[in-house]
Amino acid sequence: MVGIDFGKPLFTSEEIQRKIQELGSRISKDYADKDLLVVGVLKGAIFFMSDLLRSLRISVRMDFMHCTSSSSKGKGVNPVQMLCDIKEDIKDKHVLLVEDIVDSGVTLQYLKQMLIDRGPASLKVCVLLDKSERRKVEIEADYAGFRIPNKYVVGYGLDYKDRYRNLPYIAVLPLEEREG
Repeated sequence: MVGIDFGKPLFTSEEIQRKIQELGSRISKDYADKDLLVVGVLKGAIFFMSDLLRSLRISVRMDFMHCTSSSSKGKGVNPVQMLCDIKEDIKDKHVLLVEDIVDSGVTLQYLKQMLIDRGPASLKVCVLLDKSERRKVEIEADYAGFRIPNKYVVGYGLDYKDRYRNLPYIAVLPLEEREG
């Protein structure tokens, strides 16, 4: 196992914070006259959502959901398992769903549809990373930080086997780490 610092950052901590400030400005402007509920998807979005919330210049409420996804392709098998749902009723409320990364889009599509079925006044999605090369379903984020190549990335909430989330930057995980 490598130490906590490895590899050249794909995005430095400074680059991440600049992008979050840009996203925060856009979101603050778009929701200036609205009551906004920000819903984070655990565990990966925790760092991004924390910094994003601090960048907003509007009053917001927050909640969390936690789910796991599998690569199961079996018929009738839901690829997303909800571990913890939001507590708040979102009917007629403005909701911003915050995710760390969208790659295949399967989990995000599932979560988005689940929330839409609850009747919010509006639902938008904000992601830090967009790995569009891996899309299996048609879905796009309303607010996206960085587009990334089809590489396995860790840091700033993103993990490999629940490790490396605490890196202050985002880096490509070396192949030897994934095979070891």
